[in-house]
Amino acid sequence: MRKIPNNGNLKMTKVAYPLGLFICLFIYVAYIKWHWASATQAFFSITEVASGARRGQQAHSPPGTAARGHEVFYGIMFDAGSTGTRVHIFQFTRQPGETPTLTHETFKALKPGLSAYADDVEKSTSGIQELLDVAKQDIPFDFWKATPLVLKATAGLRLLPGEKAQKLLRKVKEVFKASPFLVGEDCVSIMNGTDEGVSAWITVNFLTGSLKTPGRSSVGMLDLGGGSTQITFLPRVEDTLQTSPPGYLTSLQMFNRTYKLYSYSYLGLGLMSARLAILGGMEGKPAEDGKELVSPCLSPGFTGEWEHAEITYRISGQKAVNLHALCASRISEILQNKVHRTEEVKDVDFYAFSYYYDLAANVGLIDVEKGGSLVVGDFDIAAKYVCRTAETRPQGNPFLCMDLTYISLLLQEFGFPENKVLKLTRKINNVETSWALGAIFHYIDSLNRQKSPAL
Repeated sequence: MRKIPNNGNLKMTKVAYPLGLFICLFIYVAYIKWHWASATQAFFSITEVASGARRGQQAHSPPGTAARGHEVFYGIMFDAGSTGTRVHIFQFTRQPGETPTLTHETFKALKPGLSAYADDVEKSTSGIQELLDVAKQDIPFDFWKATPLVLKATAGLRLLPGEKAQKLLRKVKEVFKASPFLVGEDCVSIMNGTDEGVSAWITVNFLTGSLKTPGRSSVGMLDLGGGSTQITFLPRVEDTLQTSPPGYLTSLQMFNRTYKLYSYSYLGLGLMSARLAILGGMEGKPAEDGKELVSPCLSPGFTGEWEHAEITYRISGQKAVNLHALCASRISEILQNKVHRTEEVKDVDFYAFSYYYDLAANVGLIDVEKGGSLVVGDFDIAAKYVCRTAETRPQGNPFLCMDLTYISLLLQEFGFPENKVLKLTRKINNVETSWALGAIFHYIDSLNRQKSPAL
């Protein structure tokens, strides 16, 4: 018997097939959507982690909070020098109850110096703003309001007429106040020589660990710039405190301790100013009637020109049998009764910077890149050799005999014996030995004392 086809089953097949296809398609689309969402979430998680790593672990931590027990804070110091303006951005960490540690420094410099804009102060703002932008990029946003911003001007602004210097400082302060950083009324100022010396002393003793360890011997600081020279150390002998002239002792408060420092800046005894005095010139004045300045400290056959403080001088050497002896005699006249001698310096470890370093490296007494140690007498030996050589053949640097002899006699005038060891360096623990670190460190410490006077 022939079977009759079941039309109901056929209809069910026709309906089930597209329905099944639709369900499969729905499941496939749902799977793709879920997979994409998971991948996207993973991508943004990785991106966020990478971004956080670039900005630093503290990028999302508000100021004053601890990351693994460390408090993190920042400071910004502008060094407005005669040849350029430099920004130093410092990051510090601190364990509760301990001395801070420097963990990072960012540095950028621009030329010319602020003093170049004395007649058009508006032009100074773009450079300041550019350096502020560097700080914004380097410091996490959450820390901006708590980060002190300070500018200290040195030689360039000191030499400007008072009103011109003040106009520049007012303009800088205006730019600072428009920034998102912590700006006090004393945020912009001109440093005096003693402040420069004290700030450099803080830097060196912070980097060597002397400020961190109570009872540990501190080190002294010698700096030889172009216009002035500084000496700073912490006296341990009562006689030094009793016999120091007025103005040679200064008090410094750091980490709830008070330091009575011997610190003095000798204006006019920097290397360039000393050169002019040795040559017989006067600061800020051209030679009378364009007269040639003759010196026994230059090679006998040398004639040339030398520019100092935007004045050009004609200079020449003179015939001499013993160049070093005549040069030393002339320099001794210049230094006579100008420098205070203290006996204690022979018992204090000293670091020396700037032209001390440059000249020692120039004649091979220390490594050009790494620095090194020498004894004071090495400068005298080098001076005698260079001066003797200069008698018979011209030097690449016509001032080398003069400069080395000057440094040798200056150190002796300070009271350093010939066998006294000096350490010459540009960096300590890979950090520049700039006064800027000490200055911002002292500023932050002062702010903390104002917040917690009882501590």
